Amino acid sequence: MALLDWISSDAALVLEGEGVRLRPPRSNDYAEWSELRALSRDFLQPWEPTWPADDLSRAAFRRRLAAYARDMDAGAAYPFFVLRAEDDRLVGGLTLSNVRRGVAQSASLGYWVGRPYARQGYTLAAVRAATRFAFERLRLHRLEAACLPSNAPSRALLLKAGFREEGTARAYLKINGGWRDHLLFGLLEEEAGLG
Repeated sequence: MALLDWISSDAALVLEGEGVRLRPPRSNDYAEWSELRALSRDFLQPWEPTWPADDLSRAAFRRRLAAYARDMDAGAAYPFFVLRAEDDRLVGGLTLSNVRRGVAQSASLGYWVGRPYARQGYTLAAVRAATRFAFERLRLHRLEAACLPSNAPSRALLLKAGFREEGTARAYLKINGGWRDHLLFGLLEEEAGLG
């Protein structure tokens, strides 16, 4: 029941950004999502964990939605699809995950963009909208992000969004089948310029 509640009650979780709208994924997004991910596989795979054999199947998408619902119900993560505002076309995705409360008040930021929409400003606008959501609505103190050292566009995007490079984590995440070093970035609430 929580999954149905979550899917039907996401109106409060629509985020607006410059030329983009962010909202939680829905079951009727499957066709557009799977098409965009399939079209962008070679573009995305160098930067992502290895895709399971059934990653683009409807069953895998349903499992993904169920996991999203559990994480949102627990306040542990907030997944969004990024839509182009002018026509609600799916251009990518963004997740605030590993939300930590207590003395940390922080979360991790991750994102992807489909090949046809890369370097058009959609991801930067989505990151800025998610940053506002994280600091103003979730009342977090810190956001963290990471990217491969070879991912120059992602590094530039994070810096443009106000994140500071904080160092390198060795063998940080298993990406495309291997443990890879990552550059670490952080953004504090008081640095975000939202006030």
